Amino acid sequence: MSTVSGPSNAAPPTSVGSKEIGPTKLLEKVVSGQGLAAQMAANPNKAEEYGVGDVAPIPPLGATSSPVSALATASTATEINASPKVGKGQPVIGANPTNGPLDRVRVDAGNQVLTTNQGVPVADNQHSLKIGLRGPTALEDFILREKITHFDHERIPERVVHARGSAAHGYFESYQDLSDLTRAAPFAQAGKRTPVFVRFSTVAGERGSADTVRDVRGFAVKFYTDEGNWDLVGNNIPVFFIQDAMKFPDLVHAVKPEAHNAIPQASSAHDTFWDFVSLMPESTHMLMWIMSDRAIPRSYRMMQGFGVHTFRLVNAEGNSVFCKFHWQPIAGTHSLVWDEAVKIAGADADFHRRDLWEAIEAGAYPEWELGLQIFTEAQAEQFGFDVLDSTKLIPEEMVKVVPVGKLILNRNPDNFFAETEQVAFCTAHIVPGIDFSNDPLLQGRIHSYIDTQLTRLGGPNFHEIPINAPLAPVFNNQREGMHRQAIHRGRADYEPNSLGGGCPFQAGMKGFTSFPEPIAADKVRGKAELFADHYSQARLFWQSQTPSEQAHIVSAFRFELTRVQTPAVRKRVVSMLVNVNPILAEEVALGIGIDVPPAMPLASELPIPEYEHSPELSLMFRPGEIGIRTRRVAILIGTGVDAETTKAIYAALLNEGAVPRLVGTQLGKVATSDGSALDVEISSEASPSALYDAVVVQANALDDRNRVKNARTLEFLRDQYQHCKPMLVIGDGPTVLAKIGVHQADTTDPSFVHTGNQTLALALDTFIAALAGHRSPARETEAIPPTV
Repeated sequence: MSTVSGPSNAAPPTSVGSKEIGPTKLLEKVVSGQGLAAQMAANPNKAEEYGVGDVAPIPPLGATSSPVSALATASTATEINASPKVGKGQPVIGANPTNGPLDRVRVDAGNQVLTTNQGVPVADNQHSLKIGLRGPTALEDFILREKITHFDHERIPERVVHARGSAAHGYFESYQDLSDLTRAAPFAQAGKRTPVFVRFSTVAGERGSADTVRDVRGFAVKFYTDEGNWDLVGNNIPVFFIQDAMKFPDLVHAVKPEAHNAIPQASSAHDTFWDFVSLMPESTHMLMWIMSDRAIPRSYRMMQGFGVHTFRLVNAEGNSVFCKFHWQPIAGTHSLVWDEAVKIAGADADFHRRDLWEAIEAGAYPEWELGLQIFTEAQAEQFGFDVLDSTKLIPEEMVKVVPVGKLILNRNPDNFFAETEQVAFCTAHIVPGIDFSNDPLLQGRIHSYIDTQLTRLGGPNFHEIPINAPLAPVFNNQREGMHRQAIHRGRADYEPNSLGGGCPFQAGMKGFTSFPEPIAADKVRGKAELFADHYSQARLFWQSQTPSEQAHIVSAFRFELTRVQTPAVRKRVVSMLVNVNPILAEEVALGIGIDVPPAMPLASELPIPEYEHSPELSLMFRPGEIGIRTRRVAILIGTGVDAETTKAIYAALLNEGAVPRLVGTQLGKVATSDGSALDVEISSEASPSALYDAVVVQANALDDRNRVKNARTLEFLRDQYQHCKPMLVIGDGPTVLAKIGVHQADTTDPSFVHTGNQTLALALDTFIAALAGHRSPARETEAIPPTV
């Protein structure tokens, strides 16, 4: 049920190999949609559009067809999945509720608590948040800034990063009652479900860039809680390049296309980026992550997410602990290799977007487990690093990650612009029970995100756009401004008031209250001394990678620095790497043709902490728990294939939840060995090797007589082998390897399976087991000629 191509002339499908409601509804949508389109072979009114002589035509009644199923005209087969945010899952056909009476948007605050625009109850509407009763006002006072900012933009008239993204609806379900730690609504009781909208994105590229570029991936979750919206706005990497928000504009300017020629797009492989980071050695840890395979994930469904910063959890009694947020994918952590990522960018720039959409439509709902690292201020003081430093993580050996709930995405958006494009995430959107730490990068983000939305979404009322609107009711005295939707009754738009009966009234201690952290210090600009350790955790990351992952990091540094034109910048970067690991520095220097320079001077004389190996930092640590569900398998077919074997393999893979496709050199029917025929589902031209997780091929079906077709098939197989993916050969495997230029010295490769020495059933079981895990990196040492 792919979103690309299909048989050229075949009957509609009758089964998807599953009786689950999701796949069944998808089948109903596809079949009824095809049937609806088939009812109109041509435009029956076309001839009536033209006049005769000087006589104008009479406009005909528009031609229509009636669908067998309402799903035929639906945006998504997942519209049946209901939630308090998206609705009952039963849209009214032929209706536009936005044209209904204005009663639907009239607001009355009688007997209601005062809230922010996110529906968060306001405890104190009289005072701004200050550092001491006579101290300065805190930048983090999001209630004050929302109120003032809205007022500033009340009169008419008067995404830089994360521009390219994909999103979906779903829910978060709490495993247990966490009220001893936090009063946050999503964690109030075991089994409680909170609707969410999640957006994944690249960071550096523009909207038209490719999905598979080397980049950080955004992982933003909007919780529509009982007490307002909470936005957990994170990335797929737990640390960041900089330590203070003051440097964020500089970082983004440096990584974006260079100012004089707007080149390159969605790439860090250029002078300005490396010039900047080589003068900011605190970026070293993040550079290790971004040069690793973490920066080219296989799928949004197969990457971790992190809140990055240290946050506070606050319970009803006002007690607080520190916390870091982790999203762990149930499908495991899987990546692409660079050559594969580049080829995918050319073959399907929407690879990640398509993957997420198709998985949800087919009922293979992506899942993550939310884990918390919880620690006290006393514990934090004992760490060898500062928990307010966003270039540092807390190794799981020091503070374990405790699972507290699961996230499931089960509904695609109906309209990309209205939902995915207009959704506004802001780190300032928190709810009672969640609070900020003094992380200086987080403190700046609290202002930056909401300020950006004012320009991007046309004014201060972006919270009224449906996808951004909280489920919690909104009552406050903010009025007017561009694109205002609510129609407020009465004349009292201030507080306190008597003309409106004092409503809406502030919530007191039932509303949001900031943790009363005691602070007695001078107003200064600078960083704490522990922030000066720039290399210890970069070393930890390097030493925790497998040899294959380390080799990929070296290759990434070489690629990026080779594209840098300025020798001094290259040298400066390698001098940073000397402080990480001498072998890393030597290998990178060798690859760009320079001698290893002296180590970059350290920024502090404090001893550099030493860490043990941390297996959790390797992608290989998490193979996943879903087997081969959603894995894409190309079954290459050509003249003379065995039809029964092909169908048996197809059925077996489908039964395990994989996504097999019959791939040929062109669309049409392929004659099989028994005289029947198989329909090619997609051609290898339209769907090359890089788009698949594995391949199946029958050795006797390689078309040696047609050199063009044979070369295309061999190229497909060669890429599968070079990209270390599972391969199943029906027949003698070494013969097929020899045809693509490989002579295996080691025949124990568990990901290369053939029936030359075992039954089809046993070979298929072995192949499925290999497909369920990580790719086979040992093949990277094999020398394969570029052509055969």
